[in-house]
Amino acid sequence: MSAEPLPPWGPWRTGLAILRRDLFVTGREFPIFLAQVILQPLFLLFVFGKVLTELGYAQADYQQVLFPGLVALAAVLTGLQSAALPLVIEFSYSNEIEDRLLAPLPVRAVAVEKVVFAAMRGFVAGAVMFPIGVWILGAIPWRAGTAVAVVAMMVLGSLLGAAMGLMLGTFVPPNRINVTFALVLTPLIFTGSSQYPWPSLSHIRWFQVVSACNPMTYVSEGLRGLMAPSVPHIDTWACFVVAVVYLVLLVIVGMFGFNRRALS
Repeated sequence: MSAEPLPPWGPWRTGLAILRRDLFVTGREFPIFLAQVILQPLFLLFVFGKVLTELGYAQADYQQVLFPGLVALAAVLTGLQSAALPLVIEFSYSNEIEDRLLAPLPVRAVAVEKVVFAAMRGFVAGAVMFPIGVWILGAIPWRAGTAVAVVAMMVLGSLLGAAMGLMLGTFVPPNRINVTFALVLTPLIFTGSSQYPWPSLSHIRWFQVVSACNPMTYVSEGLRGLMAPSVPHIDTWACFVVAVVYLVLLVIVGMFGFNRRALS
């Protein structure tokens, strides 16, 4: 006698239940989560935006350049780390991923839940930078008319980071993850246009090309164009288009890696 098919909403309900569980766990450890993801951009904002400005080593309007980039940095890096590290642990040491794979939903849906959850953490990390920026700098670049576009770019940046994390977490062997993070995160941070406008690199052409290959550049430049349009920046529409293209490519590669690890 054949088993009755699951209702069409069954996988969605199961996926949402897993997502709610992950959010509940994060909520219980919210202060620890904030300390982990905010510390680095907070100190970058304080040192570069406050200390160096008051000492006269940076111009006062440098805050207009720096703050949007650090919002992008927080969103992208938090999304990346929130996807990559749990996947490495669950696929190797704890084997917790097996419980999720046995749930009544497609294998790819498990990967989608991982990306969505990591992106939500990334978005929260980026959003928290706004009150921190007001606290440290006294004022932040902001235009009420672009609020919806800013939120959309932050969501896109968080998804980009989560997709990169999905790719790293499924392709990098567990015993190489520390080395990989050291080799990936530092270039990602310093070539992602978070501390400088990309168009200003025209006289350092090779570094401008390198920065153009970093997906985070388009999140930084997109937020910079929306929040501080007087600063030279890549056209906002181009930032959205390129970021979406990168997201699609990273998700495709990450899904392939996830399926390979899950079915092996």
